[in-house]
Amino acid sequence: MPVRPPPSSPAHLWTLPGGLTVVFERRLTPGFAFDLRVPVGSAHDPAGAEGTGGVLEEWLFKGAAGMDARALQDAFDDLGVRRGGGVGPEATRIGVSGLRADLRAALALTADVLNRPELPGDEFEILTDLARQDLEGLEDSPADRLATRARQVAFPRPQASPYAGYAHPTSGTTEGLDALTPQGVREHLTRYGQAGSVLGLVADLEPGDALALVEGTLGGLRPGLDEPVPAPFHAHAQAHEPHPDGEQTHLSLTAPGVGPRDAHWLAWQVALTALSGGSASRLFHAVREERGLAYAVSASPILLGGHGYLSAYAASTPDRAPETLQVLREELARLPQGLTPAEFERARTGLATSVIFGAESLRGRAHALTRDVALFGRPRSVQTLRQSIQALTLTHVNDFLSTYDPTRDATTVTLGPSDPTLNPDPTHA
Repeated sequence: MPVRPPPSSPAHLWTLPGGLTVVFERRLTPGFAFDLRVPVGSAHDPAGAEGTGGVLEEWLFKGAAGMDARALQDAFDDLGVRRGGGVGPEATRIGVSGLRADLRAALALTADVLNRPELPGDEFEILTDLARQDLEGLEDSPADRLATRARQVAFPRPQASPYAGYAHPTSGTTEGLDALTPQGVREHLTRYGQAGSVLGLVADLEPGDALALVEGTLGGLRPGLDEPVPAPFHAHAQAHEPHPDGEQTHLSLTAPGVGPRDAHWLAWQVALTALSGGSASRLFHAVREERGLAYAVSASPILLGGHGYLSAYAASTPDRAPETLQVLREELARLPQGLTPAEFERARTGLATSVIFGAESLRGRAHALTRDVALFGRPRSVQTLRQSIQALTLTHVNDFLSTYDPTRDATTVTLGPSDPTLNPDPTHA
């Protein structure tokens, strides 16, 4: 029996006078979920003050509108809502879900956090110390160290940019955290406002009532700033991060892909699913099942600066790392040859299924609406997206792949006891 998407009404899209974009979808449910995306992420940290956004996001919830940290947390808990979010490279998100009767209060509390935070001075050193501890934890994780190094190599900060860019973790850097001041972080808050922000809302409300509710609670947010940070890609770069005591060598390849507003976006998604979408995928079979080179191997899309990139990862023993890297490159280089009919059908079905199941939860749907408007410029209904996926053909996907070779400009970053690029496996030369 085919899986059917949950029933919902067409999405409504409005822009408040202050600039906040609201995307609302009515769903017959006793609950609600909203996802607020503010276009200020860790990439917007001032150069030399890496960690500003991460510390500020934690500081915002240490009290607001006359409430201290405990009282603010109690106010959210009294509503029985679930709260999530955090800081990403390009945006900060606040997500809340609960029962419909508490929607107004949840929106009002969120507005207080952004517009009337207490930002108590005695919490500042505590939060920067916590950020330092998080950085120490990242140092103990080879995969996280590799991811940071891969961003530094693939997306270096332009020297003239006032922004720190994409080459550091959300927690910042040791030097950046040492340079933070309460006043500097408070000034960063002026960026958080309506400009470029998107609110995705799912609830059982009349559209007009939903709009009035948002206007009455979030309509007073400060203007804010919407200044995207460029992500120039450094093609063909290569680096090795020594890790003498490591038991594994970790491998990362980053390559240009397809942007969300490109006509080939869905074809690229199908290709990535065929490449790394489960136990029948190419990477799983070639790297793990056929040769036993690595337990973990994957490829996924990343989106920065309006562009899409392919990020591939594997971890292997040091002696087999050169072969693992070679096989990884070979599988990526094989994409222009196209998919087989069986691969195409599995990947297309898997992509359609993930879309449907991802929309079942209110929180997932609210996040999808926000993401769609921020990245694609419009909300995409589950039904329309499913139809678009079904309309894809093997010919369409393979025509796109015939001109797509991710190895052409790929960067390679490795971490481990030795550099696998200097010790090629003679059996794979």
